[in-house]
Amino acid sequence: MVHVIRTFDRPATDLVERIKQYPPSTLHEAQGRTGALTSRIKPIYPGMRACGPAFTVSCHPGDNMMLITAISLAKPGDILIVSAGDHPEQGGFGEVLATACVAKGLAGLVTDAGVRDGPAIRNTGYQVFSLGLCMKGTVKETLGTINQPIVIGGIAVRPGDIISADDDGVVIVPKENIADVCAKSAAREDKEASVMKALKAGGDILELSGIGKVLESKGCTFS
Repeated sequence: MVHVIRTFDRPATDLVERIKQYPPSTLHEAQGRTGALTSRIKPIYPGMRACGPAFTVSCHPGDNMMLITAISLAKPGDILIVSAGDHPEQGGFGEVLATACVAKGLAGLVTDAGVRDGPAIRNTGYQVFSLGLCMKGTVKETLGTINQPIVIGGIAVRPGDIISADDDGVVIVPKENIADVCAKSAAREDKEASVMKALKAGGDILELSGIGKVLESKGCTFS
């Protein structure tokens, strides 16, 4: 079994820059309300935002050896996405590893585990999305995988898929769908901007959203 795959095809830089324009919630809607990780995975502090290609890691619960290995191999702009057993009672990532990630120009970390050194991580400016903060340390003993498909937060992720994350949570966009999702996201944002402009001008939300017609079609009555 190959544990570590060093290289994979990353999306073109122009596609990554295009998709960075759109928030995760828009991307989720634009691709048919798919790709959202469990809402339990959130930024460790409000205001964090990350978008980039997935650098996938699978760690044994309570063990961060493969995460450390991944930091050594990842490229600038990558987002480390770490399947660690859906186990919040561990802090396998902290200030030292965040410092290493910032020094390498990595874009963020997403994990289904806990992290520690929250205030210090915030001071580094690194973008971290996890199940929460936990001071409990981890060992470095068990092999896992790097740059192989993983499942995290209920969603399958492959190396090179796009990860987009903010206060709302984390969404995955399959790499072959980036251009299409960008086009649909742009159309969605244009439509929403038009609706909001009309609302500010005194328009009615039921009419502008089309819900009025839906209510009528379902026989909704008002007294």
